[in-house]
Amino acid sequence: MERVPNGRYTKEFREEAVKAVTEGGISVVEISKRLSLPKSTLANWIRASKKGELGKIGKGQRPLTEIEKELARVKRELSLAKMERDILKKAAAYFAKESLHGTR
Repeated sequence: MERVPNGRYTKEFREEAVKAVTEGGISVVEISKRLSLPKSTLANWIRASKKGELGKIGKGQRPLTEIEKELARVKRELSLAKMERDILKKAAAYFAKESLHGTR
């Protein structure tokens, strides 16, 4: 399942997220973390599903263009790359500091 920008999610994404909680036995908190989804959004979907109204959610939104989907994907990749870079910077600084202490 892939997250999309501006809170626009496909019908299938919503159904799978709800199914993971209702049938999979996984907590709302865990699924929301795994999907980078607000807990309140997932809770709303579950309530709508219990009422049989999950399919009505998102009807008024226009579909995302391929460019918008690609932009969202690239932004996620950039965010991940920045996070990895920051971790590597910290690790390099730590090991550089350790090697200085080891030579004295």
